Amino acid sequence: MKLDHVGIAVRDLSRAVERWRSLLGEPEGPVEEVRSNRVRVLFFSSGTAHLELVAPLDPESPVAKFLDQRGEGVHHLAFAVPSVDQALSDLLERGERVVDRVGRPGARGRRVGFAHPSAFGGVLVEFVEVP
Repeated sequence: MKLDHVGIAVRDLSRAVERWRSLLGEPEGPVEEVRSNRVRVLFFSSGTAHLELVAPLDPESPVAKFLDQRGEGVHHLAFAVPSVDQALSDLLERGERVVDRVGRPGARGRRVGFAHPSAFGGVLVEFVEVP
């Protein structure tokens, strides 16, 4: 399993882009709204993985609540998998908690699904189905 990206929760996407641009150069593509997660995202390339800046679309979204509780910072680790549904099913079979039972639409036209942080020692893990 390969690391696809690290998600960083931010309050102000424009300010965060300037902060990370100085280290990673220009972002890949435009800002994208991911309605299924209620966020706006932007990706930077960093070698074989990416950095995803994640900003809430509304004050009740899970990312907004994360920011209220923990502030800006690492939000999740995302791993590329052949099948999001299978990755989630495997966790459920082992008795682990998941946020999603099946994949849903995510950024960059990919299907995604989240494991509950309790499944990985307090770390939110996202599975990304890479075409």
